Amino acid sequence: MTTKRAPAAPAKLGSKAKKIWAEITTTYDLRSDEKRVLEDACREVDLVERMEKDLEKGSLIVAGSMGQPVVNELVKEIRQHRKTYQSLMMSLRLPEEDGGAGAAGRSSAARTLAQQRWRKGA
Repeated sequence: MTTKRAPAAPAKLGSKAKKIWAEITTTYDLRSDEKRVLEDACREVDLVERMEKDLEKGSLIVAGSMGQPVVNELVKEIRQHRKTYQSLMMSLRLPEEDGGAGAAGRSSAARTLAQQRWRKGA
């Protein structure tokens, strides 16, 4: 069995996002629309990473409009972008690697068919 080379990662992705891109595109054959979803997910990874770095420079608690202590808005944004990343990845409907009961109620036969569709060289 020959291993296909991953399509080049989109421009300006960070190292974590490039790793995700490479792992998925070397394991699965994606359509162009799915590659776009994966790219969006990778960009979310980069965005979260940038926000986390900014948060490290600041504080978790900042002064609100009335001087009261409030949670830094970056905490909320990071949480939201992590949810967006998760949603994008779920929309790809990739089979779980561990063979666990991930996709709600999917039978063993359905999981096998999904893996045959997505696995390269299967």
